[in-house]
This record gives sequence, C-alpha cells and structure tokens, in this order.
Amino acid sequence: MLAPNTDAPVTILGAGIVGICTALSLLERGVPVTIIDKGPPGQETSMGNAGVVSPWSIIPQSLPGTWKSIPGLMFRGSRPLSIHPSVIFRMLPWGVRFLRQGPEEKVRASAEAMSHLCGPSIELYEKHLKGTGHETLITQSMYVHTFRDGSRANLDAIDYRIRSEMGADLELVGKDQLRRIEPALSPDFSAAILIKGQARIRSPGRLGTVLAEKARRMGATFHRKTIHDISRIDPKGWRVHCDDETFQTERIVLCMGAWSPGLLKKIGVSAPLMAERGYHVEFNEPGVEINNSIMDVDAKVVASSMEGGLRVAGQAEFAPVDAPPSERRKTQLMKVAQSAFPGLNTKDVNFWMGRRPSFPDSLPALGAVNDHPGLFVNFGHSHYGLMMSPRSGEIMARLICGENQNLPLDAYALDRF
Repeated sequence: MLAPNTDAPVTILGAGIVGICTALSLLERGVPVTIIDKGPPGQETSMGNAGVVSPWSIIPQSLPGTWKSIPGLMFRGSRPLSIHPSVIFRMLPWGVRFLRQGPEEKVRASAEAMSHLCGPSIELYEKHLKGTGHETLITQSMYVHTFRDGSRANLDAIDYRIRSEMGADLELVGKDQLRRIEPALSPDFSAAILIKGQARIRSPGRLGTVLAEKARRMGATFHRKTIHDISRIDPKGWRVHCDDETFQTERIVLCMGAWSPGLLKKIGVSAPLMAERGYHVEFNEPGVEINNSIMDVDAKVVASSMEGGLRVAGQAEFAPVDAPPSERRKTQLMKVAQSAFPGLNTKDVNFWMGRRPSFPDSLPALGAVNDHPGLFVNFGHSHYGLMMSPRSGEIMARLICGENQNLPLDAYALDRF
C-alpha cells in the first residue's frame, strides 16, 4: 500500500451511492477526486431500492436453517428467489460458501461487522445532506416487519434476538395496533415487529443527484465514460482505459458494484461475488400512503412511500449481470403489492431492475488490494448498500489518508474467502 498522502489525487471508478459517499469523505479531507462512470451519478443500482436507512439491518442473508427454506422460496407463493440456468455452475461454489455462513457463531460475527457499517448511517447522511437545501430527503421512520401468520412474529428468533442484544428498540404488535400504525395495510397481516430508530430516503435517485452535485461544488470532477480495464504503471500509479480516453492516477478506489469482479479479473484478482438482481414496481398515483417502511416477510419485499409514489421492491434473481429484466417479476410484484395494499391504484406503474453485488457473507470488500499498491476496493454491499455507503466511504477515506480506524478491517478483506 502506498504511504498516506492527502495531496495525491484519487480516482473513483463508479458513481453509485458508494462512490459518491467515498468521494465526499475524501473531499472533506482535502483530497482531489475524479469520478468515472458510464452513467449519471446515483442512477444505476443505487436508485432502485426501497429507501430504508436502517442502523439495525445487521443480519446477514444466511441464517441457521436457511437451506431448508430455499425450495419454498424458489417454487411456492410469490417465488422471491430464482436462479438463471446460465449461472448455475458459477452459483454452486457461491452457494456452498453462502450456506457455510449459516451457523450462529458466523451469523453473529457478520452481524458485528455489519453493525459498524450500518450503525452511523442516519447521522452520516444528515451530515452529507447538510447545506444542500435537500435535507428533508431523509425522514424518520420505523421498519415494520409484517406477518400474515402471527405465530411467526417471534422476538426470540435469532435475527431479532441479535438486534435486541446489540441495542435495537423492538416491539411486537398485534393486528389492531398494526392497523392503527398502517391503515392502508391489508387486514390479512395479523402481527408485526417494529424496529424503531430508523429512517428512509424519499427518493434514492434524487439523493444520488444531490450528493453528486455537492461533491462537484467541493471540487470533484466527473467523467461520463465506459471503463474497459485498468493497468499498473511502474513504479507507482495506474491507468484507467476508457472508450476514447486514458486516465492516469496514483490511487484508484473501485466502486463499480456487480461490475467490479470483471475489472479485477483482468489484473488477476478474483472476487467470489454474484449479481443478485432485484426489482421494484412504483405506483405513481397509488391512492394510498404508508407511514413507515414495511417489509412483507413472506414475500421478501419492502414497500415505502416515495416522492414519486409507492414503491414495492425486493426479490432475488441470480442471473448474468447484463441479462434483460424478467417481465414475470413485474407480474409477481404487482400481485404482492395488491395483496398487501387492497386500496392501491395500479393503473400508472413503473418497472425497474437493478443488480445487487453480493458476497456470500453479506459483507462488502473494503480496503487495499494485496500486492497492488494504490488499488482499493469498496463494493459488494449486497442488500445493504444504502445503509452501508456513508460509513464505507468514511472508512475508505481514513484508510487512504492514514487515519486511525479503531476498527479491524479483516472482516471486509477481499481475500477473506
């Protein structure tokens, strides 16, 4: 790793919310920043989530007994999980690693590492938005986990138990209280677990635009270019090869999400990451409004009222990163939304697909790349990118500037598998 230097420019590859937050934390320290991405800032995977900013989204996807639920997730009900035939052979080693994360001691270790990234998310977003004139993009909220079968709403379940042990304020409510909190919700839901002390972003896409503009005002330079590969310059430095231009830089931070492994592979670095595609439908004139972020635990979707309407987002589809969206997902999400919100107006709806970059342990790759001085990675935030981005950016800035982390980074090392 190169010696800390706040004078040497940093080039960030990827202008999603991870790259933007990384840029802001570097710019605050006086580091010159260039950001390269083929699209407008914050408008790829970063804009399509349900807007949940949850300090308590610290539970990894693999839990004890998860393997038992996989057939049901794939073949029953709303079928929230699918695997494209073309990725099955790539999926097998990833899936084995995923299931090996299920024992409780590993779940707790991942939850601890996730808590360091998710915990300060609200205050860091408030800091980044301060002075933009768009501070109300983030609003206080609860995270309401809803159950049709009330017997499954159990505060002793491992995920809620870990949250509670780590300080979360949780409450189990029955049908009547749930209806008072969320009148638009279907009476089919008989219980809920409220996770308090949360927030939500009312427009994730506009958040990206606003924070990118703040980064520009602080001195960041943005380039709309397609990145093809990177190459080492001896004795120090890197070249970034784009369509019609090559950029030279001493330091690179790779924040390209699901596209990051392809770039690393060209320099001989492997990353066991899968593109876990998620979807949303957004109802522009919904006729109903919800007060908090609501998870339908059975259907594995989350609903939030946004500036543009009511958004229902979720499901998991493992497929090639550039495969076209599945129209079947739109139909499924529409049915889930209508079931959850009986008064919903479904006439004007937008359909979207994005690609979650997922490692088997639900943790990102965050830090320096061994044997590649000046190359840093900050990608692979799975379902938790919105929550983890500001703290991940802060950790990266501290690392590049040689500041004390007070946090071991081994859990996020690219070569941890």
